[in-house]
Amino acid sequence: MEVWCLGSGSRGNAFGVRHRDTTILIDAGFGPKALKTRAEAVDFPLASLDALVLTHEHRDHASGAAKLAATHDIPVYATRGTLRALEVELADLETVPVDTNSRFGVGSITIDTCQIPHDANEPIAVALHDPVGSRIAIVYDTGRVTERLVRFLSDASALVIEANHDNHMLNSGPYPASVRARIAGPRGHLSNEAACELFTRVCHRRLEWTMLAHVSQNCNRRDLALDAVGKAARNVGFRGKLVVAHQGEPTPPMSVGKPTQLDFALGA
Repeated sequence: MEVWCLGSGSRGNAFGVRHRDTTILIDAGFGPKALKTRAEAVDFPLASLDALVLTHEHRDHASGAAKLAATHDIPVYATRGTLRALEVELADLETVPVDTNSRFGVGSITIDTCQIPHDANEPIAVALHDPVGSRIAIVYDTGRVTERLVRFLSDASALVIEANHDNHMLNSGPYPASVRARIAGPRGHLSNEAACELFTRVCHRRLEWTMLAHVSQNCNRRDLALDAVGKAARNVGFRGKLVVAHQGEPTPPMSVGKPTQLDFALGA
């Protein structure tokens, strides 16, 4: 499999996955023009999409969903809670409800879902795997590390995990107290420290690479996230690749099934 990050952060998220002739987009938090521009920049085959999978209904994950699905005539897979929240926008489109802890297939890719704690309607993490056993897991917008989530991520070949905020920057940043409490709360977002905890608990010797995602523009820096999780990675003997997603630019494809040597980088 190949994985593209078309952008990740508080202003939009979208990840593309392809295996053989099957192409899936996870979330569509950008408008059609931005998605097209980002896809073309890194040769992601947006025109060949087979499905859109939504992790939840928040605008930075779903604002472009309806137009994308209509343009490419593809089904939208999401939990019933997410579909209810988007029922007006998706009213004339093909939708496929999925359970919060389930498995379904799209072409040659099998997709598992896992319930996560976030202030949305039935949000999920997803893991996509191919017939030979490679598995990429994507989890962001989760307020805390749960045992269910640790089990879900523990055998992944590659990970996309949230490192949303630095606690000091959040507490001294521009947001009012109520927003800070939401972000740091049990149904908010993972801090750099929580990302370290999650990574440490799920890292294993066959893990090929990890991407840190949904880094806050106002309450974190990509280098802080990389330094924090990089230290945790070294402490547990991680020998794969560690990169940080970018909000403003897409990231070239990363393969799953082709182990890489130790490399920590900010990426695009």
